[in-house]
Amino acid sequence: MPRLIGPDFIGIQTKDLDAARSFYRDIVGLTPSAKAPPGAVVFETHPIPFAVRTPIEDFDDTAKLGVGIAIWFGCDDADELHAHLCERDVRIAFPPKDGPFGRYFAFVDPFGYTITAHTLPTSD
Repeated sequence: MPRLIGPDFIGIQTKDLDAARSFYRDIVGLTPSAKAPPGAVVFETHPIPFAVRTPIEDFDDTAKLGVGIAIWFGCDDADELHAHLCERDVRIAFPPKDGPFGRYFAFVDPFGYTITAHTLPTSD
């Protein structure tokens, strides 16, 4: 029987692609890939690529963007990233705390999406 294997690409929509590129590149620190389809910015994230793109269809209900969807990014230090984003006036959904996947917190991007960041375990 055919089956899903797991996520291998995450993309979110925004009406302001330039602002999204700037936020995720300049504030969050992601590196844009040299290759991307028209109307999109793909970032060099691993193991799963992340992209922002212009809407495939019109949408106006931005108050509900991402409701019910969990987007988590691994990072090297959740506390340091939290401090970095606070210094840049990024809205924080909740401050760092300990959880089953380690230290984590969530921020809200300028387009209304809540993104969770958690410290990835180091391999010794």
